Amino acid sequence: MTNKGYEFTVIRADKMDLDVRLQMSKVFADGFTQWLVFFSKDKNKIARSFSHMFVLDQFYVAVTDNKIAGMVACTDCKTLSVRLNIKELRKHLGFFKGSIAAIVLKKEFENTIENPSPVTGSIEFVGTASEFREKGVASQIISYIIENTAYREYLIKEVADTNTAAINLYKKLGFVEYNRTPVPQMRAKKIGINNFLALKYTIE
Repeated sequence: MTNKGYEFTVIRADKMDLDVRLQMSKVFADGFTQWLVFFSKDKNKIARSFSHMFVLDQFYVAVTDNKIAGMVACTDCKTLSVRLNIKELRKHLGFFKGSIAAIVLKKEFENTIENPSPVTGSIEFVGTASEFREKGVASQIISYIIENTAYREYLIKEVADTNTAAINLYKKLGFVEYNRTPVPQMRAKKIGINNFLALKYTIE
């Protein structure tokens, strides 16, 4: 697929010939550093801290000229797409912040769906490198996943209501909202989010 001068190839991350972890982690840092400012405001430090966590056979990446333009995980709702290692987190973030990251983020990141249907997949950790934004990267990866995996339904468990670009992208791909979880008022004021939306795509 050619888009504004770029040609992207979508491939499962464990099938890549190069070590993709650090590149994937830089994509992660591009998208998630704002949520991780307590641990560090430095994107490079965030990237180094979390590069260990990706379960590569659960991720699909869009590649151009050996650069990771974007990534999306797709699991069976039971398999973890990331695994946090407390030793790695402490090595890069220090003992105190690394320990807190392991405890707090484990609940957020290592989260599965209870009693999933065997035909349901979970879409997770959608990210696009900053230089490739607005070039259709995420939509191409998600479309590839839907076309090349055997699930009949795909869930996106949690999207902030303020992330209108992502919500619009998912709805354009055919996802519909099926649940909305209000954020407690005190936390909502702190993080600027009122609701987390859950969306699903169903193949008829």
